[in-house]
Amino acid sequence: MKKIFFSISLIWLVSMVSAQNRFFSRTGTIRFFSETPIENIQAENRQVNCVIDTDKSEVAFSLLMKSFVFPNALMQEHFNENYVESDKYPKAIFKGKFPEKIDLSRNGSQTLHLTGELTLHNVTKTIQIPANVEVKEGKLVANTRFEILPQDYRIEIPALVRDKIAKQITVNVSATCQPVK
Repeated sequence: MKKIFFSISLIWLVSMVSAQNRFFSRTGTIRFFSETPIENIQAENRQVNCVIDTDKSEVAFSLLMKSFVFPNALMQEHFNENYVESDKYPKAIFKGKFPEKIDLSRNGSQTLHLTGELTLHNVTKTIQIPANVEVKEGKLVANTRFEILPQDYRIEIPALVRDKIAKQITVNVSATCQPVK
C-alpha cells in the first residue's frame, strides 16, 4: 500500500512538472516539534515530495505519515496508531500559490508568502505561511516554518498525555529542488 501511494503521489507530482521553470525533489524534509515543561517530542520525515512551478507560482508537498521517525519506537507507534491514524489517513498534502515571482537568472534568496490548503488527518484547512526560497546554482532551496494546532485537524490527544503534547506544533519544511528537464 505504501509503495502504491508513493507511486501515485510521484506520478501526480511529476505530472505537474514538465517545463523548464519547474523544480522537483523526492528527498525534502519535514520536522515537527512539540515543547512542553514535561516532555519535548520531535520527529523527522526525509521522504517528502516537493514540486515548485515558478511559471504558475505554485508549490506542492506530499508525504506519508508513517515515514516520520521518532527518537523511540513507542512514540512512533503512538503517533501512527493513536493520533494521526496513519493506516486510515496515510498522507499529508500541501498545495499552495505565491504572488511573488522568483528570479531564476541569478543566485539569491527571497521570501514568498504561500497561501494554500494543508490536508492532514482527512481535514483540509487553508493556511498562510512565509517561505524562504534561495536560487542556488540552478536549484531552488526552499525552507518554511509554521505552527499547526492538532485540534484543527481533528487529532485527538487523550487526557492522560495532554500535558505532554503542546497545543501548538512547530513544523519545519526544507527541500532542495532540482530543475526538471
